[in-house]
Amino acid sequence: MAICDQLEDPKLAKGIVKRGVTDMVTPGTTVNDKLLEHHSNNFLAALHFADDDKFGLAFLDISTGEFLIAEGDREYADKLLQSFKPAEVVFQRQQQKRFKEYFNSKIYTYTLDEWIFDAAYAENTLLKHFQTHSLKGFGVEDLKNGLTAAGAIIHYLRDTEHPNLQHIVSLQRIDRDDFLWMDRFTIRNLELVYGNSEGNHTLLSVLDSTVSPMGARLLKRWIIFPLKDIQKINERLDTVEFLIRETDLRSKISQHIKQCGDIERLVSKIPLKKINPREVLQLARGLKQVEAIKQICLTSQNEYMKRLGDTLNPCPYISEKIFKEINENPPALSSKGGMLSSGISSELDELRRIAFNGKEYLAQLQQKEAERTGIASLKIGFNNVFGYYLEVTNSQKNKVPPEWMRKQTLANAERDTSPRS
Repeated sequence: MAICDQLEDPKLAKGIVKRGVTDMVTPGTTVNDKLLEHHSNNFLAALHFADDDKFGLAFLDISTGEFLIAEGDREYADKLLQSFKPAEVVFQRQQQKRFKEYFNSKIYTYTLDEWIFDAAYAENTLLKHFQTHSLKGFGVEDLKNGLTAAGAIIHYLRDTEHPNLQHIVSLQRIDRDDFLWMDRFTIRNLELVYGNSEGNHTLLSVLDSTVSPMGARLLKRWIIFPLKDIQKINERLDTVEFLIRETDLRSKISQHIKQCGDIERLVSKIPLKKINPREVLQLARGLKQVEAIKQICLTSQNEYMKRLGDTLNPCPYISEKIFKEINENPPALSSKGGMLSSGISSELDELRRIAFNGKEYLAQLQQKEAERTGIASLKIGFNNVFGYYLEVTNSQKNKVPPEWMRKQTLANAERDTSPRS
C-alpha cells in the first residue's frame, strides 16, 4: 500500500499542490500500532538461495530494531522460517518455483531482482548503513550468505520509502549449536505457541504472566528457541527460583516493568519520525523506571541479576531533558502546538503571549510607544499586511519617527483599497 501526501505548503503553492508517495506499507515494514501485535515481533525476512542448496537468512523487526542473520541447509532454513513466523519474505525472483516447493506457500512474499543478492553489493549496502569499514565488529563476517540476505533487506526498505533506519545499529548471528531446533510439525504438535484448533491452550498461554509487551515477545522467543547450554539453563532456573522466594523484590520489579511501557518500540519510532509528544513523555517515564530496576538488580543477592543490572542504561540526561522541555500534558500531535514547556525559548514564549494575550500585548505596546514618542493620545492599530502601526493626529505627526509615518501611510492605503463587507 502506497501513502501519498502533499509535498509543499498549499499557501505557497502556485496552482495544484504537488503530491507524491511518502510511505509504503507492507506486512513486514509496518510500524503502525494498530496493525502490530504487541506480544509478537513483526519480522521482515530475506531468503538468499545460494549455490549447493545452501541458504542465507536475515530477520529484521523494524519496529524494535532487532536484526538477525543465519545460514544453513534447506531443513535449517525451514525451521527458522517456521520459528520466526515472518510477516513477509523477500527472495530472488527466479526462485519462486523453488520457494513454493520447499517452504510454506502461505507466507506473504515479494520477489527482487537477482543483482540485489550479489554478495559485493550486499556488503557495500550494509557498510553504508552501519557507516563502518568492516563487518568484523559484529562477529558475522563468516556468514556470507546471511550477509547477502541482510543487504537485500536494507535495499528493500529503502526501495519502499523507509530511509530512516538509524535505530538499526547492530547485526546479530543465530548460531545453530546454541538452541534446540524443532521442525514445524514438532512445534505444532507440542502446541508450544499455536494450538491445533482455535481456543486451545498452549504452553505460551499457560506460562505468559508477563507485565509488558517486551517481556511477552522475549518469552515467546525463549519457548521457540530452547537453550542447549546446561550452564545457561541452570542460570535461568536459579534466577527464577530466587525471584519466587523473594516476593517483595519480584513485586517491585514487576511494578517498575509494567510502568515502562513498550520502550523498544517507542525508541524505534524516533528515527522513523513516527513518535508523538505523548509517546516522547512516556519514553522518559520508562527510562526513569529502568533506573529504578537497575538499582534493584545491582543490590540483589543474585549474580545473574547483578550482571543484567550492569547492562541497563537509563540515559538520565535524555530523560531529564524530556521532562524539562515537554509539557506534563502534551497534545497528541505536535502540529497542534503547546508541546514545549515555557522558558525553553524566549522567542516562542513571546509568540505565545501575542497569540493568547493579544489585547494585553497591544496595550503594553501602546504604552511603550507613547512613552517613546511622547504622544499621550497615541493609539495602536493592526494590519495583516504591515503589522501594527501608529494612529496619530496631524498636529502630532512631527513627533513620530519617519519610519512609523511610512508604515501608517501604507496601512491606510491598504485599508482604503481593501474590499468592504
